[in-house]
Amino acid sequence: MSHAKAVAIIDYGSGNLRSAEKAVERCISDQGLDLSVTVTSCPDVVSKADHIILPGVGAFADCMGGLSALDGMVDCLEQVVLKEGRPFLGICVGMQLLAHEGLEHGTCAGLGWIEGQVGPLVIPEGQNLKVPHMGWNQIEIAPSHKSHPVLAGIEDGDHVYFVHGYQFRPHDPNHIMMTTEYGNPIAAMIGRDNIVGTQFHPEKSQRVGLRLIGNFLGWRP
Repeated sequence: MSHAKAVAIIDYGSGNLRSAEKAVERCISDQGLDLSVTVTSCPDVVSKADHIILPGVGAFADCMGGLSALDGMVDCLEQVVLKEGRPFLGICVGMQLLAHEGLEHGTCAGLGWIEGQVGPLVIPEGQNLKVPHMGWNQIEIAPSHKSHPVLAGIEDGDHVYFVHGYQFRPHDPNHIMMTTEYGNPIAAMIGRDNIVGTQFHPEKSQRVGLRLIGNFLGWRP
């Protein structure tokens, strides 16, 4: 691409935007990357970005509604991510929106980029685990994804920070890049092709989260 390299963080009224922006800025600075970062609700800005980040906090339907309300944004994302193959990172509900449907407060269609369903966390009887799941948990990388460029330097047993009451259940288990244990194995990270998404918050996960964001910024799928 001929334009200056840029990272777009999408503002659709449902993200922890400042902490995500600060984490990206820190990775750019630490790695000496020639990148700019913009928080934007404008499809024209997103259409020129090399890397796209979709954060998300709140209920699935509210987030999908907020994204859909940005005139032209979903069409823009489908063009640059699905057709042009630019690297995409979804965070928390931003990752869940990749599913074809969410079951929070009724059924709501998602983006449908990775077939699957987002439903409530199910805790086995007798396990004293609270929902929502909040706090630090260990991760386990799926064997088929251990060499993924976005996971370079990240290992089984590393801790990351979660805040969620719903989980993504992909139809194809090969789309699960990483799991965490919370009563049952939960998809902590999913992905395919040029698309990755984390259930945890990398911007709040200190060393491991910054490593993942830094890897994402250098990823050229």
